Amino acid sequence: MRYRSCRADDGDLRSRLCELAQQRRRFGYRRLHILLRRDGITINRKKTQRLYREEGLTVRRRKGRRRAVGARAPAPVLALPNQRWSLDFVHDQLVTGRRFRVLNIVDDVTRECLRAVVDTSISGRRVVRELADLIVERGKPTMIVSDNGTELTSNAVLAWSGDVGVEWHYIAPGKPTQNGFVESFNGRMRDELLNETLFFTIGQARSVLTRWVEDYNTERPHSSLGYATPAAFAAGLEQQRAGLTPPVASPALMRHNTGRSLVAAG
Repeated sequence: MRYRSCRADDGDLRSRLCELAQQRRRFGYRRLHILLRRDGITINRKKTQRLYREEGLTVRRRKGRRRAVGARAPAPVLALPNQRWSLDFVHDQLVTGRRFRVLNIVDDVTRECLRAVVDTSISGRRVVRELADLIVERGKPTMIVSDNGTELTSNAVLAWSGDVGVEWHYIAPGKPTQNGFVESFNGRMRDELLNETLFFTIGQARSVLTRWVEDYNTERPHSSLGYATPAAFAAGLEQQRAGLTPPVASPALMRHNTGRSLVAAG
């Protein structure tokens, strides 16, 4: 006598899960579970995890270099958009071997990517020009955080920050964790886009990165925001500031469903 399982094979569900995993090759089961919920498929998270493992979809972790351990030096800021921006560069190359750079500008509170500038060379003057255009669109931030790269410590940047009246904080040398928000974003961009894409021209790289940033801000569930998207989280903060909703952060869709009050981000 043996027990015969009566469990359904969930063929359609497995197919949809595999399809989403193929589209989002660096997503784990938690984010894929969110995408299934968006499709109207309501199942338990543990079932998603089981099917994810049975289908062999586990994401292989890439080994990264050791990073210096340190604390975030900038002071905490209010949990509102436009309080503090972080800047950093990430590098890649075309199939021809020609290298290019991406200047990423991230809002530390909402985790939005405000701008991803792609070019073969980005000087201090170019950084100033991009920041000035961004301030015209979104307003002036209270603080900007960056490392000590030559472009970001140039006379053009120092003069501009003094003229505009924006506090510019430089992290300690060799302490990338003090600029952890944009470092984390760079890691996601590297893992989900740059390592997965062949770039043939600068124009194509700009187009691909623009689409990915739009998807990151409006579609990709962010684990630090209770698996909401950065754009939706920013909209919620704006509603709270306007008094339309109570000032309580949305509970995570998974893990612990315990609501948490908004605290200063830092």
